[in-house]
Amino acid sequence: MIKTKLTIFSALASSALVLSGCSSSDTTNATDTATPQSEATASAASESPSPSETGSVSVIATTTMLGDVANNIISCAGGTTTVLMPVGAEPHDFSASSEQIASMVNADLVISNGLGLESGLTDALENAANDGANVIEIAALINPIKFGSGGHDDHSDEEGHDDHGHGDLDPHFWFDMNRMADAAQLIGAELTQITGDLGYTTCADTTATQIQAAESDVREILVSIPVENRILVTDHDALGYLADLYGYEVAGTVIPAGTTSASPSSGDLAALVATIKAEGVTAIFANTAEPTALADAVAAEIGGNVSVITLYVGSLGGPDSPAATYIDMMRTNAALIAQGLQG
Repeated sequence: MIKTKLTIFSALASSALVLSGCSSSDTTNATDTATPQSEATASAASESPSPSETGSVSVIATTTMLGDVANNIISCAGGTTTVLMPVGAEPHDFSASSEQIASMVNADLVISNGLGLESGLTDALENAANDGANVIEIAALINPIKFGSGGHDDHSDEEGHDDHGHGDLDPHFWFDMNRMADAAQLIGAELTQITGDLGYTTCADTTATQIQAAESDVREILVSIPVENRILVTDHDALGYLADLYGYEVAGTVIPAGTTSASPSSGDLAALVATIKAEGVTAIFANTAEPTALADAVAAEIGGNVSVITLYVGSLGGPDSPAATYIDMMRTNAALIAQGLQG
């Protein structure tokens, strides 16, 4: 079974006892402190060589966002990180190669987003777990919200689209940076449990602190928008966490679902045009990983007062882009949202 609860929470309980007087790690930004490890845990950790002691710990992450966060921890504490999805891949549509599927069984830890985001990987992840792989589903562990609870206006709900392609729970948790900081600590705790190396917990705490510091920058940008202008229209239902955290309203979506794999009807698009006109929306936020044709058509139907702005939604950007890391992705998205709503 893919782990979503017990093992992770027991690991966090152990990590709460770790390293109160530790020195800073070798990473270049924030430093952290934690509490001392129990003698029993220290004894167990020293009984046998761990993957980290041999430099062989290997982590596989499904999405580029989780891959970047995991790599920050791994590069600090030791090991290798492999990301299944290439830059620009849409998580809803991605399918793994046979080689990638085989590699999951041999990894020390496989980190998935979960809650149906990687619909093309569902069987592969379940099969890997059944074959003995250590697979965790992060989104289920960070208090996920339901679709429709993150800043949605009642008039934007469309009949016949209540399943969102995922079920009731929204998998797009990375748009809440506080939850991604929690995810970093979950990953570190799990790696400490697997390897017995408390360095993963320390490095995860450092990564979480860096994410939380960047969240302050994102918050400053997004709360600078007047409340009456905090109205979002997006290509699909992906910004609920952001809306919930910063007091925005999701007035509508081009695809009335939580996945880009769905298709809107002509009635859906007509209703969205009416909503945009009624709300005075100035921007439709599309997705760099998907074509913008539908969003462009809606904007054209309304006229010249609505722009289409592409955000980094399901993937980081390339190494030379302004969204090469998770933190850069969120800062860039915040700036683009502010640009679109300020006109």
